[in-house]
Amino acid sequence: MSDISVVASTDKKLVSDVLAQAFIDDPVVRWMAPDPAKHRAFFRAMLTTGHGRENGLDVAMHDGVVVGASVWDPPGFTTRKVDELRGILGFIRALGQRASYGQDLERLCAEHRPDEPYWYLPLIGATAHGQGIGTTLLHARLDDMRGPVHLEASNEVNVPLYERFGFEVNGEIQLPNDGPKLWPMRRRR
Repeated sequence: MSDISVVASTDKKLVSDVLAQAFIDDPVVRWMAPDPAKHRAFFRAMLTTGHGRENGLDVAMHDGVVVGASVWDPPGFTTRKVDELRGILGFIRALGQRASYGQDLERLCAEHRPDEPYWYLPLIGATAHGQGIGTTLLHARLDDMRGPVHLEASNEVNVPLYERFGFEVNGEIQLPNDGPKLWPMRRRR
């Protein structure tokens, strides 16, 4: 797929919709929300907690169609209490009894995050794989970004993509309740 462009977005519904499509087979998302009909609500809850605010949402376009999205948090990002409460309600609606899975995920991931200020990439996804969408989304921000960047790869097949951008795996997270693994990754620059 050529001629992919990346534009900033403020449309959380659009970004939630494209991420739900992009993560339809993601092991971690399926572990938390086995019913794909709940994925849009799950991603909407994530964005409700404040991820991607302050110009942190990007969408990838091809022929006028959104084909991917990324969510970025700047160094020092914190969730505002009001956003956290709205997000919790959204996670309960989306995940039901599995809402505690999201708490486990956040707790375990937090143990691997840097102590210094860093850019955080909580979400990046493409509706088609192997088409250069993820690469284009990463180039749009990383080419000019300075300072450390952190992410958690939720699918091992994506680790080589991140490594091409200078990320290094710095651990492995085994999720409880027969959950899958994640790979915390960091780029130091």
